[in-house]
Amino acid sequence: MSELEELYDYDVLRRVKEPTMFVVRLEKPTLVLGSSQSVDLLDLEKTSDLEIRRRRGGGGMVLLQPDDIWIDWWIPAGDPRWSPDVHVSSLAAGTWWKEALEAHVTKSVSIHQGPLEGDASHRVVCFAGKGPGELFIEGKKTVGVTQWRVREGTFLSSVIHANVSSEVISVLRETPPGLVQSITHQTTGSIGLNDSEALTRDLARISGPWLVRQLFLRA
Repeated sequence: MSELEELYDYDVLRRVKEPTMFVVRLEKPTLVLGSSQSVDLLDLEKTSDLEIRRRRGGGGMVLLQPDDIWIDWWIPAGDPRWSPDVHVSSLAAGTWWKEALEAHVTKSVSIHQGPLEGDASHRVVCFAGKGPGELFIEGKKTVGVTQWRVREGTFLSSVIHANVSSEVISVLRETPPGLVQSITHQTTGSIGLNDSEALTRDLARISGPWLVRQLFLRA
């Protein structure tokens, strides 16, 4: 496979001066690899129905789907919401999400405030562990958070899955023991989230002010 296309034009992103919230939608299911991951992890014969992209920043691969609620923030250095502390930035994103979600669901929402947790062999998949700022309902991950940091600012990326993402397991060449169980997560349906647009508006208000941009990622 040729070099993977990146999820964003990150060089352009670094030149953005205004704090920006991106509301992203997809044309087709897209498997996004972490910055340090190789396509050698994948059985490429099983990925024919997927777009494959690479993001910058930490974390494992994630399968994004058209109905997911995918929200990213670009926080330029110098903005009051910017922090030099990785942990603080992740917790900020989680706090915004928690306040917004609690107005739309009846189940109790918790935020993971500690360091990264989980079996190291499971970190091949983003939703298999616990990271700072990530949200959980009934012990299952609900919002995943990753970030990319450069001198110009911090890029926070987050998602709630609309559907189960277990298909990501099927495209791996090898499946670490226990990974199937550890990737179990909540979906918009399982938490009773009925109005994703209203949630997104609340999230923009709670975390803002931002320039809000709607992006559509074509295959």
